[in-house]
Amino acid sequence: KRLYSLKVAPKVATSATAERVKLSPESEDLEITKLPNGLVIASLENFSPASRIGVFIKAGSRYETTSNLGTAHLLRLASNLTTKGASSFRITRGIEAVGGSLSVYSTREKMTYSVECLRDYVDTVMEYLLNVTTAPEFRPWEVTDLQPQLKVDKAIAFQNPQVGVLENLHAAAYKNALANPLYCPDYTIGKITSEQLHHFVQNNFTSARMALVGIGVKHSDLKQIAEHFLNIRSGAGIPSAKAVYRGGEIREQNGDSLVHAAIVTEGAAVGSVEANAFSVLQHVLGAGPLIKRGSNVTSKLSQGIAKATTQPFDASAFNVNYSDSGLFGIYTISQAPNAGEVIKAALNQIKAVAQGSITNDDVTKAKNQLKATYLMSVESAEGLLNEIGSESLVSGTHTSPSVVAQKIDSVATADIVNAAKKFINGKKSMAASGDLGNTPFLDEL
Repeated sequence: KRLYSLKVAPKVATSATAERVKLSPESEDLEITKLPNGLVIASLENFSPASRIGVFIKAGSRYETTSNLGTAHLLRLASNLTTKGASSFRITRGIEAVGGSLSVYSTREKMTYSVECLRDYVDTVMEYLLNVTTAPEFRPWEVTDLQPQLKVDKAIAFQNPQVGVLENLHAAAYKNALANPLYCPDYTIGKITSEQLHHFVQNNFTSARMALVGIGVKHSDLKQIAEHFLNIRSGAGIPSAKAVYRGGEIREQNGDSLVHAAIVTEGAAVGSVEANAFSVLQHVLGAGPLIKRGSNVTSKLSQGIAKATTQPFDASAFNVNYSDSGLFGIYTISQAPNAGEVIKAALNQIKAVAQGSITNDDVTKAKNQLKATYLMSVESAEGLLNEIGSESLVSGTHTSPSVVAQKIDSVATADIVNAAKKFINGKKSMAASGDLGNTPFLDEL
C-alpha cells in the first residue's frame, strides 16, 4: 500500500537528457549458480534485516498419476511432520523461538517451501527447512492423523465457487498432467499412505528439479547451505508427460443464484513469444478492478456486457501460463437468468478485438497496467522470491524487471489481434456452476 504525502518530496526540475531510472533489482545484482547435480542456487543480497529463503521443487499435482491423486495436497499439509533430524514439536517450537515462519504452497507445477526470519537466525531456520525438504519420515500414524485435515482444507477452499470452476476447467481442458486437481479427490481422502508420500518425494524431490533461492542472504552462505542438498537423490527424477490440451465441458448444476462460468482455449506457455501478447490482451479486455472496492467499468468486457444486461455482473479476462501450455479466455459471474447474455456479450468483445477493433490508447493503457501489476508484485520480498524461484526452476536464469518491461513494450498491436484470433479460432473448454438453466452449452456459443 502506498501512502505518499504530497509534502514529502520537493519538486525537482527535470530535463530531457535526465538518465532513466533503473528498475531494481537488475539481473547483475542477482547471483545464480547451477551445481553439477542440477540444483540451481539464486540469491539477492539486499541487506534487509529479514531474510527469506525458498526451496522450489517441480513437484506439483501435474506429476501425480491416477493411482496417487491428492498426494501433493497431503504433502502440502505434511510440512511439519516428524523428520529424521527433528520432531514435529521441535520444528514448530524451534522456528517460533526465533520469530521465524515456515510456509508451504503448491501449484499444478511446483511446490514451494519458504522460511522467513531475522537474518541473524538464518542458520537456525534453515536446519528445519532442510529437514522438511530432504529428510521427511512420514510416520504412518502421523499421516493417518493428518488425513481429516484434507477435508477441512478442501471445504474451506471450495467455499469460493471460483476454486471449483477452475478445477473443473483444467479437468475439461487437458487430457493429462495439468488436468490433475490441486485438491485431493474425495474418494482418495483417507487412502493415501506414507509409502505413497515417500515414493512421490523420492521421484520428484531430486536435485535437478530444485531451485534454492534467497533474498537478504549472501550467495556464499546460500551455496554453503546448498551443500546439505548433496545427499538428496541426484538426477531429473521421473520424466513428466507433456500436457495435452483437448477441450471439453464440465457443468455443475447446484442451484446457486449466481452462475460462475469460464470459457478458454489453449493460450501460451511461460517464456513463449505469445505469452506477452496474451498478457497484454488480458489487460485490454479487463483483468479486474484496479481501484480498491472499485468497479471494473472501464474495461472492454464490462462496457460490452453493460449494453446487453442491466443486471449486476462481473467479468474479467482469464490468463494462466504453464511450462508447456496455457489457458486464455473469460471468467464471468452473473445472475442465473442473465448468464447467457453476459457470456455471449463477453465473447463478442474478444471477437471485436480479433477483427481489429482496438486503438493505440487501448494498447498503451493495457501495457501500463501490466507493467505496473508486475513491478508492484516484485516489490515485496515474497513476490520477488516467487518470481525468481519460478523462473530459475524452469530456465535456470532470471529476467530483470527492466527487461520484462521492455518486452511488454515491444508487443505490437498485430500481436494482440493475433492472440485474440487464436482464441476465436481455437478449440474451447468450458466450466460452469450454479443454476445453469439459462447458461448456454459450449456448442451453442
